[in-house]
Amino acid sequence: MKSRLLFVDDDANVLDGLRRVLRSQRDEWDMHFAGSGAEALQIMDVYPIDIIVADLSMPVMNGVELLENVMDRYPETIRMVLSGRSESGLFMKAVAVTHQYLSKPCNPEILKSAIAQATESKIFLQDENLKKLISNIGALPSVPRLYRDVSQELKSPEASLNKIGEMISSEPGMAAKVLQLANSAYFGRRHGISKISEAVSYLGLDRVAQLILAINAFAEFNPAVSGSFPIERLWTHSNSTAARAKQIAEDQHAESKTRDDAFTAGLLHDIGKLILASRFPEEYAAVLTKAMTDQIPLYLAERETFSITHAEVGAYLLAIWGLPNPIVEAAAYHHNPTTIPVQSFSALTAVHAADALEYMADSEAVH
Repeated sequence: MKSRLLFVDDDANVLDGLRRVLRSQRDEWDMHFAGSGAEALQIMDVYPIDIIVADLSMPVMNGVELLENVMDRYPETIRMVLSGRSESGLFMKAVAVTHQYLSKPCNPEILKSAIAQATESKIFLQDENLKKLISNIGALPSVPRLYRDVSQELKSPEASLNKIGEMISSEPGMAAKVLQLANSAYFGRRHGISKISEAVSYLGLDRVAQLILAINAFAEFNPAVSGSFPIERLWTHSNSTAARAKQIAEDQHAESKTRDDAFTAGLLHDIGKLILASRFPEEYAAVLTKAMTDQIPLYLAERETFSITHAEVGAYLLAIWGLPNPIVEAAAYHHNPTTIPVQSFSALTAVHAADALEYMADSEAVH
């Protein structure tokens, strides 16, 4: 079944350009085009839209107002922005309602890739239990702003350690966390790094971006999570799993990308727990109690209560955030890697092994 996309821009020339560059995708995507927010909502009243890609600066109803309507009325629709940087005020407001942000002018291949990755998340919604749960959750969080900014900087030919260090330093809490991790045993250090630029250099640009994503994700849910949820313990476990997964990948002489994917997947493989615990605090507290009382894996207790587990929920979020498929796959199947055919060593293999080893090392952890 084709994915149904809706592009919204008040500039007819932009819409015509999108029609041209995306013509090759007609066999895969059913595409609709609207010149205003009102027209877009009329289309969505008739057709179930999988992904909406909207401009921000539009008259009458701007892109933020449109996406707020979409978030409220059609929470399952993935919300993307394709817009210039001129409207900085709108950009800041869009952060709260946008799953992904692409800047104009956008390379057609980057646009196609971003949409293609987002459409993969709909695979998970073939599960009716997940679809029902996502509908009850409502709005899922957007990609954190700092992660988006750093990722954009990494794509620039002029990307530099100092520039990224300045961006991280603009958020003191984030800067402190990055320094703490750079000096931790997770990354083979026992203190000594005191500057953000040094931390970025030591950890590597790509790894810092993934750390920012993970730290922001945990901060996003922290205030809302019930007191019974061991969020600090989960953060420790996620970091340990990431470091161990990367080490396993290195021991297997995996290629560089697989090592990086293993690290990122290790950081984010349990993010579904944060979603469930923050959106359903009372139910999840009962799930934790059941897992400990009955001495069963947490994901089995989750399935009894929600008919779905944190693995599928987390994978869905990572997919709509546009993370690479190996990372999404590792999150989805880290408890049951044999569910899908694996032809060779992958991030999933590394995370499954690292996750199991970490829980064996911590007998009191709830798996």
